[in-house]
This record gives sequence, C-alpha cells and structure tokens, in this order.
Amino acid sequence: MRRTRTSAVAALAAMALLGTAGCGLTSGSPMVDDVRPGTVGRGQPLKGAELTVTSKEFTEQLILGAIMGIAFEAAGADVLDRTGIQGSVGNREAVRTGEADATYEYTGTAWITYLGESEPLTDEREQWEAVRDADARNGLTWLEPSKLNNTYSLAMNRENYEKYGTKTLSDVAELARKNPDAVTLCIEGEFANRADGLPGMEKKYGMKVPPGNLTQMGTGIIYTEAAKGSCTFGEVFTTDGRIKAMDLVVMEDDKRFFPNYNAAPEINTKALEKYPAIAEVLAPVTAKLTNDVAQELNAKVDVDGEDPHQVALDWMKREGLVKEG
Repeated sequence: MRRTRTSAVAALAAMALLGTAGCGLTSGSPMVDDVRPGTVGRGQPLKGAELTVTSKEFTEQLILGAIMGIAFEAAGADVLDRTGIQGSVGNREAVRTGEADATYEYTGTAWITYLGESEPLTDEREQWEAVRDADARNGLTWLEPSKLNNTYSLAMNRENYEKYGTKTLSDVAELARKNPDAVTLCIEGEFANRADGLPGMEKKYGMKVPPGNLTQMGTGIIYTEAAKGSCTFGEVFTTDGRIKAMDLVVMEDDKRFFPNYNAAPEINTKALEKYPAIAEVLAPVTAKLTNDVAQELNAKVDVDGEDPHQVALDWMKREGLVKEG
C-alpha cells in the first residue's frame, strides 16, 4: 500500500520516540586519533569546536561516521563519537534534535522514509536538491553529495544464477509468477517494511512473494546465506564489498524502482551556523567517496575483519586527507 505523506510523518514521529529512547545518546566516547591536517583542515578552522558525530549501525555507516569525525579532529575540533545508532530514524532524530551535530545520510532514505514521498527522482542531482530544499525547514542542512550511491538490489549465488538465469528484477518477478517456490528472499526487517524496500518493489514489478518465502535476518548474515544458497535471493547494498568477495550476481533494477542513495553530509543547521567551517572541512572528503571506494573499505571490514574506524583512518592517511599527528 502506498504510504502517504501524512502517514509517513505520523510513523516517523512515533518511531522517533522509540529510536531516540533506545539509541544510547547519553553515551559516547571521545575520538582520540593523533592526526593533523593534510588536504583537510588546514589552519584548523574548527579549533575549539565540540562536535558530536553519529551514524547508523551497519559497516558503511560506521566507516563514514569515522571518516567525518577524523576530518573534524584534523580541523581542530573535539569530537564525541556516537556512531552505531540502531535504525535510520534514530540516527536522523539525533541530528535533527541537536543531540548530535552531523552524519552522512542517503538522499533516497530521506526522500522516501523521512519526507514521505512515493516516487524517487531518477536524476541524482535533482534528488539531492529536492531533499536539501525539503529538509531546510526541518532544521537540517544537506551539504554537497558524493558519488557514492548505495542503493538496494537483490543478488544470488553463481549456482542459482546459472540455474534460473535471472538478470533483472523483472526476471525475478516472472520467476515468482511461474515458479513461486523458487523465489525465496533473505531480507532485513527494515527492508521488509519500508516503502522504498520490499513492499514498493513488489508493487513496481508486479511481484508477490509468499510470506513463507521470506526470512528476516541481520545484514551480514544475508550475504552468507545467499552465497550458500539458503535463500535464492538476498537483499544487498550495491556498495557492499562482500558482493565481489562472495561472487554474488546482482540483479539489475531495470524499472529503476530504487531511489538514488547518494551519501551526503546532513548537518544540524544550528551547528553549521555556529561552525560554518564544517562545510569546507567535509567538501574534499565527500568528493572522494565513490562506489569503488565504498566497496574497498567495506570489504576490509566485512571480509577481512578489520576495525571500521581503523579502516577509515588508514584510507584518509593514504589519500593525504590527514597526516599523522
């Protein structure tokens, strides 16, 4: 069922109460990286600032939150790390209410989940501009977006790909009609209920997956189960490093249902007004974020088992964004 703006706002308000109550915003730890400016933070324009950085709980977000915090450190700020909030709404509410100052958010998530829109804009720039303009009245400022576009899709292992031959989501819908038992999905709980997740995808593609064919699980487990063939298709993020590492085949979104999910800094407007240098500090960092970079960094955590914060720090040093203190 299509989600109206009114119902979306009501749901957001209700979820926010739960999200902020459970996200642990009274805790956090200082970032203590021994870094100094590289191409980021020259002149330390944030010296004396106290900034709180947050993120959602999955790998890419933990890395992006660390990247943002390290950039602020190099620019002279004292940074409180409150990354790893469970769920999208709690993370957004932390920034909106001023419990945190900044996060990297995705344009598609804001457009569909927070702002209650039902139709994504196919042009990446137009999508970002629409979100930027709409969120200005919510006390949030969106800085320039990155090329990193972490959208959804479904993926399967090589054996199932050769067995069923599906290449697009339209092919998956056709398979579900002809052979319903063949289409089993491993998905996250959030994807199962979001308007820009399974319900919307089913509607767009005329697909109906029986409830008995759906298994909800954590993000990391999905990739493993899809690779093993425990489910025919797994919900994946297109920037995830495990796709290549596990030789998963990603289905093309041939009807362009899924929105653009470009990562961009989402800043509490009052914090930006107090510390306008935030924008210049983050601009060169955001400009370097691409799908290839995200896949590489995500794989270091999810495949190689490295620490997200260390992965972020190593990348920023390698790129010359920051230097050892």
